[in-house]
Amino acid sequence: MTISEALGRVRAVIEGAEEEAGRPAGSVTLIAVSKTFPEADIRAAVAAGQRVFGENRVQEAAGKFPAVKADFPAVELHLIGPLQSNKTREAVALFDVIHTVDRDKIAAALAKEMQAQSRFPKLLVQVNTGEEPQKAGIAPRETVEFVKRCREVHGLTISGLMCIPPVGDPPAPHFALLDELARRSGVAFRSMGMSSDYETAIGQGATHVRVGSAIFGYRDYGVA
Repeated sequence: MTISEALGRVRAVIEGAEEEAGRPAGSVTLIAVSKTFPEADIRAAVAAGQRVFGENRVQEAAGKFPAVKADFPAVELHLIGPLQSNKTREAVALFDVIHTVDRDKIAAALAKEMQAQSRFPKLLVQVNTGEEPQKAGIAPRETVEFVKRCREVHGLTISGLMCIPPVGDPPAPHFALLDELARRSGVAFRSMGMSSDYETAIGQGATHVRVGSAIFGYRDYGVA
C-alpha cells in the first residue's frame, strides 16, 4: 500500500469514528507521525494532502523539516516526544505545537525562549495517566494545578493535554481520564490515540490523533 493509499484509509476511519461519536466532520486533526522515516516519505504524504506531522526528537526533525516547510509553508510540525531543557531553543524555533510540557523546568525554559524568539508554539501538557515510573508526564492528580502554574507562574498559554496509555491497558479509561482533566483545566485540545487505538480515542473526545505505522508502515528503530 502506498503512503497516499494508507492516508486515505486512515482518513476514512477518522471520518467514520467522528460520525459514530456524533461529532462534526473534520473535528479531529490527524498528526502523521514521521519519526524514523525519511524526508522522501514525508514529501509523499504532503503530496497526498497531509499537512500536519509529528516527530519525537528535536535533532531528527531539524534534519528533515526545514526544507519541507520552506517548500510547503502550510506544513505544521508537532513535537510529541520528551523535551530536554537544553533543546528548548531549537524546539521553539522549529515546532508549531509542543505536546510534552511536563515539569516546571521545561515550562520556564519554554517561556524564556518564546519571549526571546517572539515565536509562540501552542503548548500541551503531557499527562502520565498510568503513573508509570519510566514514562514522562505529570501525574493526573497534579495536572490541574500544574496547568494553573504554567499560566500564572510561567506566563504560558496551555492549549491542551496529551497522554500515552500504558501498553496492555485498555485505552478507553485513560482517554476518558484525559478528557475529564482537560475539562477541569479549561483546555480545548486532547492529543490521544495512536495507530492501534485512535478510533477509541475519537469516541472519547480526542481532538488530535497521532498515527504513524498505519500511514508509513513498519518503523525501523535502528534508524536514527
